[in-house]
Amino acid sequence: MREDNCIFCKIANGGIPSETIYEDNSFRVILDLGPASRGHALILPKQHYRDLCELDEETAKKVLPLAAKIGNAMKKSLGCAGFNVVQNNGEEAGQTVFHFHVHLIPRYEDGPVMVSWVPGEAGPKELTETGAAIRSALQSEGHNR
Repeated sequence: MREDNCIFCKIANGGIPSETIYEDNSFRVILDLGPASRGHALILPKQHYRDLCELDEETAKKVLPLAAKIGNAMKKSLGCAGFNVVQNNGEEAGQTVFHFHVHLIPRYEDGPVMVSWVPGEAGPKELTETGAAIRSALQSEGHNR
């Protein structure tokens, strides 16, 4: 399924020009117009999924292997020391375009700090309660532990 008013559907299916670095039957990978670093790319499925929770299993199986392939090519061609694989779900998590996509962000030695956080603390009681709540939600959806 595609959405007529989704900009990423239009880009992924060739309706809007982009700097495409990879394409197959399921995905188009483009360079981001507002890059966090040189070579920042987006993996866009050609079908529309609002976020990770709507992604079908067949498409999901292909995303991480594709990210590895593109990331390896970035390391070889751009000389980056590594790369981040970032995928946001929901406005509060930083999602701004509601079409599932994955950011591949090359990281360079002495580059800026990004995609990081300050580790917090959680005591045993909080971990137990949080774990129980998540397991309960999974079991109510028919998923095993």
